[in-house]
Amino acid sequence: MSAQGVAVAGIGNAIVDVLGHTDDKTLARFGLAKGSMTLITAERAMDLHALMESRVECSGGSAANSMVGLASMGARAAYIGKLRDDALGDVFRRDIRAAGVSFDTPAAATGPPTGRCLIFVTPDAQRTMQTLLGASATLGPDDVDPATIEGAGITFLEGYLWDPEPAKQAFLRAAEIAHGAGRKVALSLSDPFCVERHREEFRDLVDNHVDVLFANEAEAQSLYQTNDLDEALAALRGRCEIAAVTRGKDGSMILCGDDVIRVEAEPTDEVVDTTGAGDLYAAGFLFGLSEGRDPATCGRIGSIAAAEIISHVGARPESSLTDLVAARLDWNGR
Repeated sequence: MSAQGVAVAGIGNAIVDVLGHTDDKTLARFGLAKGSMTLITAERAMDLHALMESRVECSGGSAANSMVGLASMGARAAYIGKLRDDALGDVFRRDIRAAGVSFDTPAAATGPPTGRCLIFVTPDAQRTMQTLLGASATLGPDDVDPATIEGAGITFLEGYLWDPEPAKQAFLRAAEIAHGAGRKVALSLSDPFCVERHREEFRDLVDNHVDVLFANEAEAQSLYQTNDLDEALAALRGRCEIAAVTRGKDGSMILCGDDVIRVEAEPTDEVVDTTGAGDLYAAGFLFGLSEGRDPATCGRIGSIAAAEIISHVGARPESSLTDLVAARLDWNGR
């Protein structure tokens, strides 16, 4: 796929997801903080992997999930993420390309293995993630292909990756290239854990480098150190062009200029697994934005995509999002 004409290019941790069901007692016994993401060592990953029964393995990573969601809606998407030249790296590359996403980042010949995320899903559909970043954490500015960023209408940055210094420089380089080409930059805060670690740097990103921000309620409140959502929204207002704050079953709130737009959650028969809900909300929202839709419609598309993901195990769509969006909004997406 040519870089030209790409709707969205995502940059993030190239991760293979390993999902398994568990219960609250097991989480407590092994000291896992429910609903959070924790970075772990290779040794810890091996120990926890042994606990997981009836495992489901699939290529993942937050921004990668979003790009696959965009492709499922018929958008042209590209991805930048670092792998090792190992078996899991081959699986990731094969899967994301098979989903219709352009992915050309060269694999590393040395260094840590391809990253993986162990996701423990409890009966209430909450997910607790234990992540070995592996090779994904070695991504640096040299891995950012200027042609890909210049050719994409929006560059989407994954907050999970904002930790190693080379990755920070990669983000800033991508934002510089995108804005230099007259393009938009979007950022997902990813997890309250990430916000707590990098609060001041994330505030600077939002103020100076980001046009579109995605956060859930807890992340937005953590960013501005308040327990009150209204206070967080007031602090966020005007800092970027659009901010979309998701609230689970309570839908989402979108800040755009002086407007505060409330979008209802899309109904679903059953909540099976919330893994990837935020990733697919972002995918739907960015799809709508790339098509020139208004923020309320973008939020509705995001809600439709998120509802599909939480109806089954795994963070990649099992139904055509193009068909779902067309059916529920009564338009063909073009």
